[in-house]
Amino acid sequence: MGRLQDRVCLITGAARGQGAAEARLFAAEGAQVWLTDVLDAEGQSLAAEIGGEYRHLDVREADAWKALMSELIKTSGRIDTLVNNAGIFRTGRLFEIEPEEFQAVMDVNCTGVFLGMRAVAPTMREAGQGAIVNISSIAGLGAAHGAFAYGASKWAVRGMTKTAAVELGRSGVRVNSIHPGLIETEMLHQVPGYADSDRLVRRVPLGRVAEADEVARLALFLASDESSYCTGTEFVVDGGLTAS
Repeated sequence: MGRLQDRVCLITGAARGQGAAEARLFAAEGAQVWLTDVLDAEGQSLAAEIGGEYRHLDVREADAWKALMSELIKTSGRIDTLVNNAGIFRTGRLFEIEPEEFQAVMDVNCTGVFLGMRAVAPTMREAGQGAIVNISSIAGLGAAHGAFAYGASKWAVRGMTKTAAVELGRSGVRVNSIHPGLIETEMLHQVPGYADSDRLVRRVPLGRVAEADEVARLALFLASDESSYCTGTEFVVDGGLTAS
């Protein structure tokens, strides 16, 4: 029996990268996986591959979240896990980034997480159980050099996670955040300085970039009963980068 056998899990930004790795792993562990994204062709292909359900979702839209949850509950009867994985990255220092660019990052990375938690929390509270996993970043633990808006959004995710964990804990709902470092996804190649990747990777004590599966395995732990006494906590998967 899988570690998520018969559980209903919703993953945003699941068409590729870390979200896709999480979707594959969760399905392999027995979960019924609902995948969402705005990349419909890739999302539909992955859902067909793993036997999941794909729906288009713009995480910035409250009404879209409401419609999705209504369909999910009607179809699956419950929601056990939400992984707020959808996110975007933009470069730009404080005096470089335009207000509209800053807001675009905050809308997806921060408001999208808020709306996701808000959408699933009532059903989870009523059931007396649930796990929410918010994907932040090591940019939510320290300065995000050259990516001011991204850093602001990931610090917000960290703060919202802690507050939600306190608010929902008495109802049996756990909320944790994951803080990836250098993970081999398309987003990594947008990071300032990554063109000189050897120099950047040399700063990582483990001496390498991680695969998306390594983040997915941490998400699996936080979605499963193995983390039953973990809530309101930051889980770092960065090869020791923030320790050095």
